[in-house]
Amino acid sequence: MSPASPPKHQSVLILDFGSQYTQLIARRVRESHVYCEIHPGTLPLERVEALAPSAIILSGGPDSVYSERAPKVDPGVFRLGLPLLGICYGQQLMARELGGQVEPSDHREYGPAELTIDAQQGPFQPFSVGESLGVWMSHGDRLTALPPGFQRLAHSQGAPFAGIGDPERRLYGIQFHPEVVHTPRGRELLEAFLFHVAKLSPSWTPGSFVEESVARVAAQVGPDEHVVCGLSGGVDSSVAALLCHRALGDRLTCIFVDNGLLRQDEAAQVAQMMGEHFQLNLVTVDAREAFLSQLSGVTDPEQKRKIIGRVFIEVFEAHAAKVQGAKYLVQGTLYPDVIESVSVKGPSAVIKSHHNVGGLPERMKLSLIEPLRELFKDEVRAVGEAMGMPHEVVWRQPFPGPGLAVRCLGEVSEPRLAVLRQADRIVDQEIRRADLYDAVWQSFAVLLPVRSVGVMGDDRTYEETCVIRAIHSSDGMTADWARLPHELLAVMSARIINEVKGINRVVYDISSKPPATIEWE
Repeated sequence: MSPASPPKHQSVLILDFGSQYTQLIARRVRESHVYCEIHPGTLPLERVEALAPSAIILSGGPDSVYSERAPKVDPGVFRLGLPLLGICYGQQLMARELGGQVEPSDHREYGPAELTIDAQQGPFQPFSVGESLGVWMSHGDRLTALPPGFQRLAHSQGAPFAGIGDPERRLYGIQFHPEVVHTPRGRELLEAFLFHVAKLSPSWTPGSFVEESVARVAAQVGPDEHVVCGLSGGVDSSVAALLCHRALGDRLTCIFVDNGLLRQDEAAQVAQMMGEHFQLNLVTVDAREAFLSQLSGVTDPEQKRKIIGRVFIEVFEAHAAKVQGAKYLVQGTLYPDVIESVSVKGPSAVIKSHHNVGGLPERMKLSLIEPLRELFKDEVRAVGEAMGMPHEVVWRQPFPGPGLAVRCLGEVSEPRLAVLRQADRIVDQEIRRADLYDAVWQSFAVLLPVRSVGVMGDDRTYEETCVIRAIHSSDGMTADWARLPHELLAVMSARIINEVKGINRVVYDISSKPPATIEWE
């Protein structure tokens, strides 16, 4: 049984032609409380019609419209009578399909540019004629002749038709990117298209999502059927579990597997919050011995991940089989995962395997319930807050599925994990004390199997090295190292060396992603 369709909100269909900014377009639309979905730009017309969008946005893309490999849109999209906005490549594609002319530019624009408004129409309705706007350009081709029925709405030095429109057909195009922060008034332009041109309603809110998702899960699961959920304690699985609990009550069984790779007191915290506070039907499985015995002597990162994934499936499957009438598995799939699976750019290179419950639905003959598959990470947090989840749960920093195993480089053993937990707790305490926990994406300790000589009192030491890692990110896809105050780093270092037996040297990781990854393994 496939997941139920999303509720019928007014929606925007974003047709993706490979732009690095396509997800940003979706974020900006949703920040305006309008539901949207991303699909490949080559989507057949019948699929477009089946989605029944209220408006369409054509994204940018890296290709020239004249390239043989350039993705093309079904021309019937322009005859649907729907409001449409083409951005960058999307504008050029629309213009060419409708009889305009696109040529390589002799004045390419990459980066900041000044836009002059020529007409107060369509998405440019909020701006005055002659007004100058700072925008972000990224194009080598440019539109040189308008399609029939279009008029110029804005221009820049390198793009004589940086904004165009056919008000009668509600077709508009812009050469710049309104979705990026480098176009300061881009949100006004997008909202003018959504609310002035397309006349949509801002009804996509966390509260409405909770109400509709609970109703959808209740309708999907039969009255005598039961559901299991692999609860990790992270925000995604916690929000998914709570949504399903509201729909199903005790017919939802959450299984929390203590794999021995958790942070200090984490198992007790999850049991207290989800079991006692929210009254979920929670089964806690102590599988520490099973995981650690299998990891004994293993140092290769990929082998660690595969072992952890395999043992998790074995443990979870054994305990889920005890749930009478279990027909469904709750999974915390998010929208970026869904987008990646239908990306026009093809699959990304595999940097490292990810630990999830892949394989479980097929092995256990379970259907999936994915209540968060329409949401970005920030929207998941907003939904959690709407359901009354505590701030510390909703805004908990991401924690890797393989747990401390990928932060304990070299062999994973209980003594080394104990050292790492103590160091990690000090990092957490000091980040919170400095009021920086919510300001960074992740902050944690890593234990290296690198020993160095030290002096403590009159004694020589030869102990391992601790790395402090703190990064800024919005989605984990890219990251920059956080410029923590030197005074804070000094306190962390002193506490770790003085309080944690087994570490005599602390270093700070100043690597960004790319080229490094956030986690060390």
